[in-house]
Amino acid sequence: MFSHLPHLGSGLAYRGELAAAVGNPSNRIDWLEIITEQFLFAPPDRREVLGELRQRFPVVPHGLELSLGAPEEPDAHYIDALARLVAELDAPWFSDHLCFTRAGGVALGTLVPLPRFRELARVVGNRARRVQKAVGVPLLLENITYYLDLPSPLSEAQFITEVMEHCESGILLDLTNLDINSRNHGYGTDEFLDSLPLERVVQVHLAGGEDGDDGHMALDTHTQPVPEPVWNLLDELTARTSLHATLLERDAHFPADFTELQTELDRARSSLARTSPVSAGTT
Repeated sequence: MFSHLPHLGSGLAYRGELAAAVGNPSNRIDWLEIITEQFLFAPPDRREVLGELRQRFPVVPHGLELSLGAPEEPDAHYIDALARLVAELDAPWFSDHLCFTRAGGVALGTLVPLPRFRELARVVGNRARRVQKAVGVPLLLENITYYLDLPSPLSEAQFITEVMEHCESGILLDLTNLDINSRNHGYGTDEFLDSLPLERVVQVHLAGGEDGDDGHMALDTHTQPVPEPVWNLLDELTARTSLHATLLERDAHFPADFTELQTELDRARSSLARTSPVSAGTT
C-alpha cells in the first residue's frame, strides 16, 4: 500500500530553538517535521521560513487539530488549508493524532483519548478516508499517551487496527507513547505490536519523557534523551517490518551542544537502515 512512498531517513521535529542547528549543513538531518498549526494560517514571514526549510529538506506537516474522533465532522476550512500546505511542501504524507481535541465548538487544549468501540472506529476510519482523499496524499494516524483508561471493549491496538479496516491511512507509531502507556497501564509492548497491522506503519516518533512526582506515572514530556526501552522497541520494529522514516522529538530542555541530538539521529538512522529496502535518506 505504501511502497511508492519515499524513505526519508532520520528526521528531526522542527522547533524554533533548533533553528541554528537545522541551518548548519554539517549536521546530519535527513528531513523535518513541522507542527501543522504553526504554519497553516501563518503570516508571510513564517511562510518564508517554511520556504527556506523546504529548499534544504523534505518537510512533513504533523497536526494537532484534525480531531477525527470529535462529535462533529472535521472542519472543512481547516482541511482546505491543510491541502494547500501539503501541496506547497510537496509532502509525501501528513499526520495527526488518533484522538479528539474539540467538542461542541470548544477547543479542549489537549489530545483526548477515544472510547474504544467498533462503532467509533468505523466513524474515525471513514473520516480519515475522506480527509486523505481531500488532501491528496496518505494520512498517518498516531497513537497518543493517555493517563486515564476507561473500560472499553477493545484494547488500544485492537482499536487502531479496527480504524485501519475502514480507511487507507497509515500508522505513525509513537514508540515513546507505546512505552509510556505500557508502563502506566500494565500491558506488554510485544502484545501491542502483535495486534497491529505492522505493514501500515510508515513512520515512528522517538522522544524521552519523565516520571511524575509520585514516581508511579510516566509522563510524555519530550524533554529528555530517548531511553533504552524505546530504542529497543525501534530495533524490534525494524526487525519485523520496513519503515519509511524515524522522527526525533524534543520540545524543551534543548541541549546546548547539538551532538546529543545528532547521536540520537545517527542511532535511529542505523536502526532504520538495517531493514529498509531503500537507503535511508533517499527520496
